[in-house]
Amino acid sequence: MRRTAIGTAIGVVTVLGIQAAANGAVFGTEENGAPADKPGVYSTETGDHASGKSELHKLALTDKGKGEAVLTQRTTEPFGLLGVSWSDPEETVKGKIEARTRDAETGEWTGWQELEPYPALLDGKRAGARGSTEPVWVGASDGAEVRVSDGAAAGTLPAGLRLEMVDPGAAASEAKEDGELNAEPAAFSADVPPTPTGPASTAPQPKVVTRAAWEADESLNDEGPIYLPGGKIKAVFVHHTTNADYECSESAAVVKSIHVYHVKTNGWRDLGYNFLVDKCGTIFEGRQGGIDQPVLGAHTYGWNSESTSVSIIGDYTSQAASNAALISASRVAAYKLGQYGVDPLSKATLTAGATQTNYFGTSFTTGQTYSFDAISGHRNGFNTQCPGNMLYPQLPTIRSYASGTVANLKIDSISGGATAAGSGYETPGPLTVDWSTSTPNALVHKFELLVDGQVATWSWGHMRSASATVTGYGAHQVAVRATHTSGKTTTTPAVTVTVPGPKTFKPVTPTRLMDTRAGLGVPKAKVGPAGVVTLQVTGANGIPATNVGAVVLNVTATAPTATSFVSVYPNGTARTSASNLNFTAGKTIPNLVVVPVVNGKVSFYNHAGTVDLIADITGYYTTDTTGSTHVNHGPLRLMDTRSGLGVPKAKVGPDSVVTLPVAGVQGVPEAGVTAVVLNVTATAPTSASYVSVYPSGTTRTSASNLNFTAGQTIPNLVVVPVVDGKVSFYNRSGSVDLIADITGYFTSGGEGASHINLGPKRLMDTRSGLGVAKAPVAGGSVVTLPVAGVQGVPATGVTAVVLNVTATNPTSGSFVSVYPDGTTRTSASNLNFTAGQTIPNLVVVPVVNGKVSFYNHAGSVDLIADITGYFTR
Repeated sequence: MRRTAIGTAIGVVTVLGIQAAANGAVFGTEENGAPADKPGVYSTETGDHASGKSELHKLALTDKGKGEAVLTQRTTEPFGLLGVSWSDPEETVKGKIEARTRDAETGEWTGWQELEPYPALLDGKRAGARGSTEPVWVGASDGAEVRVSDGAAAGTLPAGLRLEMVDPGAAASEAKEDGELNAEPAAFSADVPPTPTGPASTAPQPKVVTRAAWEADESLNDEGPIYLPGGKIKAVFVHHTTNADYECSESAAVVKSIHVYHVKTNGWRDLGYNFLVDKCGTIFEGRQGGIDQPVLGAHTYGWNSESTSVSIIGDYTSQAASNAALISASRVAAYKLGQYGVDPLSKATLTAGATQTNYFGTSFTTGQTYSFDAISGHRNGFNTQCPGNMLYPQLPTIRSYASGTVANLKIDSISGGATAAGSGYETPGPLTVDWSTSTPNALVHKFELLVDGQVATWSWGHMRSASATVTGYGAHQVAVRATHTSGKTTTTPAVTVTVPGPKTFKPVTPTRLMDTRAGLGVPKAKVGPAGVVTLQVTGANGIPATNVGAVVLNVTATAPTATSFVSVYPNGTARTSASNLNFTAGKTIPNLVVVPVVNGKVSFYNHAGTVDLIADITGYYTTDTTGSTHVNHGPLRLMDTRSGLGVPKAKVGPDSVVTLPVAGVQGVPEAGVTAVVLNVTATAPTSASYVSVYPSGTTRTSASNLNFTAGQTIPNLVVVPVVDGKVSFYNRSGSVDLIADITGYFTSGGEGASHINLGPKRLMDTRSGLGVAKAPVAGGSVVTLPVAGVQGVPATGVTAVVLNVTATNPTSGSFVSVYPDGTTRTSASNLNFTAGQTIPNLVVVPVVNGKVSFYNHAGSVDLIADITGYFTR
């Protein structure tokens, strides 16, 4: 395949390697040498050439005098690579040497391409050696034109100027498809070198396309290889061949042509480079003598005797090398340096073999020693642009890849059941670790997830995530260890992940901790849009300073100026998408919240508008076993003032109290009950008011549990201490009917379940299809949500889950009941709402078969469920 012409001159410094000429505008007609009929892209004539051997064709230039010489435009034998040579290798052309070619397939001529001279005696003084330009890969061509001008030095052109054209042979016309020669060339798997006989290396020997595989003409190499005088490689020099463009299917033909040019044109003993790499990452064996041996090449004038070389095929003056090429170059460098114990990131001390100046103006004197990077560019040792202005800055990447270090390896996040807590994470056991590295997948063998230094699981080098389960309560150290393809390992800093022990409940007398209207607990001011207030909850109001795993708060939003939501979350952690209260402008909404405690504080976030917030504490979970455990019970209706269930049949009047016996009722034990979990609903109120639920036999405090306006029906979950076996309900104004459904109780007997913090995390959203089907729940319908084994909830041993359930977008007045899947729904309800209302409520729902069901009575409604914890035995 031919490409667009590149016709600008490169400059005065040498650009060593192979430069590609390419297509430009149509130049000639048949009169100018365009062929009428063209054979195959390369010659397939008789003789040795028919078997696929390369041929070198030569055409003498005409000396026009006054420092000018030309080869007029003409038809030629088929060729794929060209250069210009002259008789004396120590002479130079001080002006310009330019060439252009004709595409064998299209007949189009390229623009003029300047050819840069090779340095003299790069392979030493040899009989028959010639001076030359670097060779140019032009692809299948059958016409050429050359012009040489020595500029101000008129009349001093070297003798014997001629055009050298390499036909890579018939085999080259049968090019392989792109990708067939790749970084690990399956096409040459049979030619992977046998067990090395050279020194063992600290890095694996990469897969290399051998000379036999790329069909080197070994009849050109009758002298045999020679090796470094000291037998040790100290450095690797990186080059580019300066081919402007080529297809990876042409790579073997390019290498084959360079080999012929170096031997037949330059008179060298063999191809100059030790290794070549194409842009697809295929590695080719260069100079013969053994991939595992310290072969003396001809690549970096003055420094060949203590180094090896890798040349990336292509021109990287104005474009960067591909990552595939960098990876393969690093593999070669790591292997060759590793054979002699040289760290790719280290410095090498080399002895100059010539007096000269490099690209940067540094002077070298024969016999003196100088410091180089162990992986250096050609320009570090010689006055050349090679390996190109874009490849040279990529040398640090090659060094890094070759070093065996998996660079910039770090843990990005831990999820899958784990939540951020302080400087670490907290999980009930399950976790998913995500990590990143700047090292390419191809250089990473595997990753291992370490928990307390032991391998919990592993994944291949292309993966960036792994999941495991941490066992044992307390703090654990989680890290990721990467194994480079060299066998070297890199490990991230450890992250602390804590598995909290089961927590037992301690009820307290309902007490107001925060009121933004009065400045109680926080500054006196509404919480603004995207605003956060933080409340100290431990070390005051009967809450100990330590061993508090979570607090139970009744949170009320009042006087909001806009539709919004409030999220209550552990201070010191990242807020999730979970919400606890949803409200519209002017509405007062309460909700019970169980919020983990990380640093003794709890944060309250308001999304939009401004709102006053109130928080009353009803209990806390302690991290020791001194508290009470939870027993599922119900849901069962214990009280309904409309029917006289549990209390007299009558609305609760203003400033009035009704008292409900709970101990010894409906299966609740008579003794050992420290608190009950009730879903309390206020309905048909005649005026705006609030209801406080508190332990009978104690003095009521200022804390409230339900706030409502006239005609509103509103539920709220209440965890209320039990002192004398009864619970009292106080109504502030007007009259109201009250309903109470029990869902469980806490006991001091130890036979119940302990609480585990989790989240808050969103488990279900019918608006987006999270957890259940994407659709509102129709009237008389049920959706069922799997909870066991989801988002960090254990698959077994869970007795109940704590969910904040929100109903939104209802089309009519209705109620929602949340109950254990696999059981019969009772008359108990958890959320009551009117059309268009958004209302939340906390639910503690037993788990029977790992799922929870949600029933909507009428109309349709979207439901959202966020988990905050679960109970387990």
